Amino acid sequence: MKILVTNDDGINSPGLWAAVQAVRPYGEIFVVAPDREQSGVGPSLTLHIPIRATEVTPQLPGSIRAFAVEGTPGDCSVLALEKLAGSVDLVVSGINMGSNLASDIFVSGTVGAALHGYMRGFSSIAMSVAAVKNTRFDAASTILGVLVGRLQEREVTGPFLLNVNVPNDPIENIKDIKLCRLAGKSYSENVREGDDGRRKYYWITRNKPMHRDEGEDTDVWALKNNRVSITPLDFNLQSSHAALFEDVVGNLLPKASTSPV
Repeated sequence: MKILVTNDDGINSPGLWAAVQAVRPYGEIFVVAPDREQSGVGPSLTLHIPIRATEVTPQLPGSIRAFAVEGTPGDCSVLALEKLAGSVDLVVSGINMGSNLASDIFVSGTVGAALHGYMRGFSSIAMSVAAVKNTRFDAASTILGVLVGRLQEREVTGPFLLNVNVPNDPIENIKDIKLCRLAGKSYSENVREGDDGRRKYYWITRNKPMHRDEGEDTDVWALKNNRVSITPLDFNLQSSHAALFEDVVGNLLPKASTSPV
């Protein structure tokens, strides 16, 4: 089994190497991660300037190749799958410091890196722990290892994309693992205005809570109730309300004139 491990917290993140520790018993490991933190950049790519990758010494022993990339998590996935590692059996993104739930997945670099693997036809897992301070990676690492082993045993055919969020607790305190859907709750943006003495600036922060659907089948409910949430994702964003727009688009173009020229 050939596995790509990436993240958005950077090549030196302890969560990245906890993920490597979890999956290295299952095969050949390539680590390709940003050279610095790239949280919140979603699936963005660097298209207007070149990017560079530097091979670095892995933080774990064994035949692991590791690269630090001057770019986004999406850049790391694309560069790894197109050049550095080539075709793989699995992409693992994480283990992230902080949860990635509900519509926050659209700005998550962790999910963004996994998405680029999925879009290229490779099964992918985005893995996060629900804490940004005093983050524990032991439970998430254990669960990731068991999950990858189970997928290998069952010979699950891909591609698939799983978004996994783990409570920041010892594994013996976690109640259950729950297959979930994305909740409606997320965070919206606030804009803070300031002046640096030369000109006005604006600082966008994503810290405005949006309270919506938190049903018992959602990822937000699972985390709040000390359960691991596993959400299978499929990025088909087509709306189910297309019929509402039939009349609008049916008369959108002006009728051709029948007047003689």
